[in-house]
Amino acid sequence: MVRRVRPLCPLMERPTSTAPWAVPPMGVSSSTSTRKRWACRCCRLALPRRRRGSSRPVPTLPCLALLRSTPSTSCQGITSICRAGASTISSLLSRECSHGLLREMVPATKSLLSESLVVFGEIGGNDYNFWFFDRTRSRDTAQEYIPDVVARIGAGVQEVIKLGAKTILVPGNFPIGCVPVYLRDYKSNTSTDYDQFGCLKWFNTFSQMHNQLLKQKISMLKSQNPGVKIIYGDYYGAFMEFVKNPLRNGIDKPLVACCGGDGPYGTGHECNQKAKVCPDPSRFANWDQIHMTEKAYNVIANGVLNGPYADTPLLHTC
Repeated sequence: MVRRVRPLCPLMERPTSTAPWAVPPMGVSSSTSTRKRWACRCCRLALPRRRRGSSRPVPTLPCLALLRSTPSTSCQGITSICRAGASTISSLLSRECSHGLLREMVPATKSLLSESLVVFGEIGGNDYNFWFFDRTRSRDTAQEYIPDVVARIGAGVQEVIKLGAKTILVPGNFPIGCVPVYLRDYKSNTSTDYDQFGCLKWFNTFSQMHNQLLKQKISMLKSQNPGVKIIYGDYYGAFMEFVKNPLRNGIDKPLVACCGGDGPYGTGHECNQKAKVCPDPSRFANWDQIHMTEKAYNVIANGVLNGPYADTPLLHTC
């Protein structure tokens, strides 16, 4: 007996060769196997084949995020758009999403986005991690990609503006020279490589280079879109708040991971069931060797909402 597979989205149907919406994703050949996959009548993108043992197709494109819609020929709304790195986010928005789903939702999309706060980032961390975690390459390699990463962020912001967004928060990058995994991997015996707080100066300077270029891009976007509020979120400054003043923020060890091992800065082991975990995560800024704790994010959120770590504090904007 053949069991009928229920699609994730009510608009998902198995396309036929004559269906006007049976168009494969960009870059995918229009083969027979492609046309037999599930696709959405609205955004006209085909889903990949479902995983073994799964009864439903698995969406992998941002246009195929969970939909809040009715089984009609036009989409009513979306609940989320999948996150992507700077190297892909702008092209995904402009090619896949705007090509189909989001464009079909006008004017509903413009109305929804015009009343929403769009937090666009932070973006770029994983793009740079790709180079910095590859120790066979010089750390200077990542610097060559800062302009491209910032350009992609700017293109993505402009795209959501075209889709109707009126208030957009664009955060800068964190001071990666204070992150446990960087402090471990690039540990130095030269004291001048560190600032007075124990962070690696070269990597923090790198983050500041990214942020400075991003602020220039935001200024340009503001001049090009006078009716849109584009806010720079100073995540770097907010992060340094609990590095410089840990006790004031209730943090004991701002550079040490709570979940990890006995290595430098609490590293040496993945954060899993066998990891060493601190007794009180609320006294730490870093949960594992690369992610922060809820406590740290609370400090950052307060700084962005109330100031001074946003060029316009959000509570003064929304």
